Amino acid sequence: MQMRKLGKSGLEVSALGLGCMGLSYGYGPATETSQAIALIRTAVARGVTFFDTAEAYGPFANEELLGEALQPFRDKVVIATKFGFKGGKVEAGLDSRPANVKAVAEAALKRLKTDRIDLFYQHRVDPDVPVEETAGAVKDLIQAGKVLHFGMSEAGAQTIRRAHAVQPVTALQSEYSLWWREPEQEILPTLEELGIGFVPFSPLGKGFLTGAITESTTFDASDFRNIVPRLIQRTQIQSDPRRSAWRDRRNEESDAGADRVGLAARAEAVDRTDPRHHQAAPARGKSRRGGGDAVGRGSHCNCRGAVQGRSAGRPLSCASPGASRPLSCGVNAR
Repeated sequence: MQMRKLGKSGLEVSALGLGCMGLSYGYGPATETSQAIALIRTAVARGVTFFDTAEAYGPFANEELLGEALQPFRDKVVIATKFGFKGGKVEAGLDSRPANVKAVAEAALKRLKTDRIDLFYQHRVDPDVPVEETAGAVKDLIQAGKVLHFGMSEAGAQTIRRAHAVQPVTALQSEYSLWWREPEQEILPTLEELGIGFVPFSPLGKGFLTGAITESTTFDASDFRNIVPRLIQRTQIQSDPRRSAWRDRRNEESDAGADRVGLAARAEAVDRTDPRHHQAAPARGKSRRGGGDAVGRGSHCNCRGAVQGRSAGRPLSCASPGASRPLSCGVNAR
């Protein structure tokens, strides 16, 4: 397994990681506990060291699952979790007040059966709490040894800069895929400038870019893909003959390095996901506080990979040769 360092932080993770949300939440019924634990431990056996969860996944159930599954390997893995919703419930709204940030950390430590959180993300920017206050709360947790690294998700460039000035940000997790390339405009250059790692999620578009989903595909009633307009529209175009031709070509090439070809074809860009976090959000470009950043939308999903290297005018590409300023990142491979 290849390894990556997230930005200049020194935090080293496997090039492929596992986002565990879908085992408990968002993609239909939860996986049976013993099967989920077996899957997570198989990932460890195959060299995965980067595991992602959040208090909102369940809520709480996914952290508990991960804590049980990874307890025997705790010193060999990196665990990332997230804070930022009232009571861990997405529908209850955002809450990144310092008191809540610290309370979530204490509860997450217990659910994860650990004495430290390797990477603690702000799940979504809270427009009602200055990001400096949130970053300061995480800084306190880092000084106390309860958190090792600070991360953000779906934050705009100016918000990232403001937070980074208080507590260095190790990684940003945001959507980036063949059908969502907005980070190329401002986010990726900002991360490169500041030395922050990039963790895109869902480079395969919640499964829609795999070729396995067709116009006749149906999802369980509890699968969040049933209610996201962008994904509903994508389902309706899965029968496009160009997609069929692409699938045929991919199948023909499978014996000649499918993994490499697939990444080259699909990871010219990368992606992000996270179920019920698809509620309406402010238009990108301005926050509700007028700070110049949009409050991020979107979500998070299963299975990360890594992409490294960004050349002028091009998105991140896998093992990009000759990249002048490599940018480490984890990629969510769902």
